[in-house]
Amino acid sequence: MGSLSPGLRLGSVPRYGRPVSFDVGADAYGRFMGRYSEPLAARLISEIPLQNVRRALDVGAGTGAVAALLVDRLGADAVAAIDPSPSFVAALTQRLPGVQVVQAVAEHLPFADGAFDLTIAQLVVHFMSDPVAGVMEMARVTTSGGTVVASVWDFAGGRAPLSLFWRVVRELDGAAVDESALAGARSGQLEGVFRSAGLSGVRGGELTVEVPYVSPDDWWLPYTLGVGPAGAYVAGLDSARREALRRRAIEELGPGPGVVTATAWVAFGTIASLRS
Repeated sequence: MGSLSPGLRLGSVPRYGRPVSFDVGADAYGRFMGRYSEPLAARLISEIPLQNVRRALDVGAGTGAVAALLVDRLGADAVAAIDPSPSFVAALTQRLPGVQVVQAVAEHLPFADGAFDLTIAQLVVHFMSDPVAGVMEMARVTTSGGTVVASVWDFAGGRAPLSLFWRVVRELDGAAVDESALAGARSGQLEGVFRSAGLSGVRGGELTVEVPYVSPDDWWLPYTLGVGPAGAYVAGLDSARREALRRRAIEELGPGPGVVTATAWVAFGTIASLRS
């Protein structure tokens, strides 16, 4: 799994109700983050034993990177997915017929206690309004002996797919707020969230993916689509500042084609005791 990490202090950041949101078109999200989340999902699922999983939940499913792999392994009727974005819910419903898709937030999951053997949140915990409460909800809907899994990019360590972008932003704008303070974005924090949520047997590690890009413009264009904090930052710039950022970022990136290497923290926990 990679290196294990001790628990550290938790960060916090508002989640779905924040002005910067992920309520964008599924295609825009796919071009911005999907090219990283799809290979990360494959790495994540490869680390999870699925032999005894009868029912699985993808929390904050986005456009279905994790859910699609679960369907391939378990079948559509064994998978449920939630996301707060109406456009993502529509995309999930179209992409994964037969999957139970519900519009909801992680902090209030519309499922019964112990409904799933496996509950996963990929790239979601760091945007929850209350990460501990969100993971507690994930634990609540997971059966005794079941598994809860989450991953977040290593923003604080500068190894996220957006790290080069934010490094250049901070160079040009010292007042800019990047994503390094998001919950779970630092070594050990995600495991700390899991322990605070009451999960047992918590362990953590890291997963790395390599994602190619054709040219500097191919790398830059997704930042102009208004997705997430990075997209919101670019959208808020006037044309001159946006062009200055683009030029400096491309200078830092270098000529293409190339590869973006990105690392995510991952945590696993189990539901230890039978519910009364």
